[in-house]
Amino acid sequence: MTRIIAGTAANVRLQVPARGTRPTSDKVREALFSSLDAAFDFADARVLDLYAGSGALGLEAVSRGASSAVLVERAASAARLTAANADAVAARAPSARVEAVASPVRRYLEGRAETAAGEFDLVFIDPPYDLPDAEIAADLAALRPLVSPDALVVVERATRRGPLDLPAGWGLWRRREYGDTALDLLEPVDG
Repeated sequence: MTRIIAGTAANVRLQVPARGTRPTSDKVREALFSSLDAAFDFADARVLDLYAGSGALGLEAVSRGASSAVLVERAASAARLTAANADAVAARAPSARVEAVASPVRRYLEGRAETAAGEFDLVFIDPPYDLPDAEIAADLAALRPLVSPDALVVVERATRRGPLDLPAGWGLWRRREYGDTALDLLEPVDG
């Protein structure tokens, strides 16, 4: 069972697609959000959740005070569940604006490039573990103009994949490993 861990929507159960996604475990989400709590102010944050699956990461941020979240999921069946989960969390956090988008990640990012400069403060990238690193790097390059100067980006990958080769404009702030899950916390940098 996947659920919201803390905040206004604590204990709301989230629907998870039957196949095609790998939900972040409650243990890893709890560790991630404990780490973020120490370094990030969720109040009024604008969140983007890429490869959203159930939307658990973005919705956890909304439950903790984020003002908005965009949940991007390519698979239509998963996107429908993401939208239902967004409605369930938004009912407990009515001041937040939550949008579920059924779209491939790159198409979404490239489509927002001209209209969303600096729009997001916190971004979760949780792709399938077998997505090639070059694809993740291309997503990061397309994402760069869309984040605020003090943004944090969390990339979840398999620990066995090793460090991510970052494109220009990104620096590694912190790396955490939890069993077979690695979380790279990135920050935008000049150059």
